[in-house]
Amino acid sequence: MTDTHPFDPALFRAEAIDPATAQLNEQMIKLLTGLPEWWVLGAEAFRAARRRGEGPFPAPVMSSRARTITINGKDGNEIPLRVIAPVNPRGIYLHIHGGGWVLGGADMQDPMLERIADNTGQAVVSVEYRLAPEHPYPAGPDDCEAAAAWLVQNGKREFGSDALTIGGESAGGHLSAVTVLRMRDRYGYTGFRGANLVYGVFDMSLTPSQRQFGNTRLILRTIDIQQFANAFLPTITDRLVPDISPLHGDLKGLCPALFSVGTKDALLDDTLFMHARWIAACNEAELAIYPGGAHGFTLFPNDLSKAAAAKMDAFLNRVIG
Repeated sequence: MTDTHPFDPALFRAEAIDPATAQLNEQMIKLLTGLPEWWVLGAEAFRAARRRGEGPFPAPVMSSRARTITINGKDGNEIPLRVIAPVNPRGIYLHIHGGGWVLGGADMQDPMLERIADNTGQAVVSVEYRLAPEHPYPAGPDDCEAAAAWLVQNGKREFGSDALTIGGESAGGHLSAVTVLRMRDRYGYTGFRGANLVYGVFDMSLTPSQRQFGNTRLILRTIDIQQFANAFLPTITDRLVPDISPLHGDLKGLCPALFSVGTKDALLDDTLFMHARWIAACNEAELAIYPGGAHGFTLFPNDLSKAAAAKMDAFLNRVIG
């Protein structure tokens, strides 16, 4: 990413894409083309394959520093929270993982969570929310809400700080935005210091970039978005309600936010639109656009993801104060 204004058309041109990023994208397309679809293989089998490192993402590396605490959910269910915390945390980062509400897990990005803990001094708490299609909406959002409410009530006692930030990637960005709105509307809580929203999906009715992306198998295609959404919302036809599509909500009185997205992401419009609405609601917001970044680009070790990580860490440090 350059220091150019986020809406400079130069950021969206092919010549802005670093050769290493372009090469990674080509490799991803070749690797993914022809692989089985999760909805054909089945969610459970696909999750197991991901944990073995089959597909575009490497097998997860587990942190020896992680511990798990368990809280009660709204449905009487137990919700595991994966914690990676420094000594004497200066804040708490509530992390919500991605995976289209179907895949992923709280323990599948430990190196990233370690980095945030080390670079921002926060206790990182990742929610093991229930996944679709076994547990469709509102199970996942309910678990994230329960985790946030528990941290508001118990964070000071558990971690020595009540300075709370929130963030996540992809579906985790969606669930983070939903959680911020739920906490304001259901609990009167507007105390989040900041929201780190990374290539989130904010409109479940398909934004233009979602519709137009097509079938290029660069991590996330139009059909992938549709299949994930149908697993998450199997019986819901009105997908514009704010609890499902936060882009359409009342966004007044929310915390500062950093919106990050790559120009080769089917969810590009979601970030552009949500950033604009966040600002128009009189909230602080930053927009970081990464030329050539595909969906999930922050999960691969390269210069683009390092630049994004540095900007996210700086944002979290600034809002924690």
